[in-house]
Amino acid sequence: MTENEIFTKITTIIEDHFDVSADKVTEQTNFKTDLDADSIDLVEFVLELEDAFGAEISDEDAEQIVTVKDAVDYIASHQGYNYVMPAVTKLVFFAIMDNALIK
Repeated sequence: MTENEIFTKITTIIEDHFDVSADKVTEQTNFKTDLDADSIDLVEFVLELEDAFGAEISDEDAEQIVTVKDAVDYIASHQGYNYVMPAVTKLVFFAIMDNALIK
């Protein structure tokens, strides 16, 4: 997914969640100052991002998402990460278990 596609998808989420027209959203849009988002709004928005992009965003990372560009950059840099890791984790787990059972 390109950054432009991510931006478009995020603006759609913002449009629905914050009741603002998508054409008013730019990369510099600040969630707190421009969209009057409070902490509950931000938590709900992050949950929507996670659902929309199949990502898991830690609390520490979520705190760093201040503007739309921050959200786009985060999603772009973490694409596919959460799809690969569970499979690798399972493989490592089963390898450890197999090794433990052999001994």
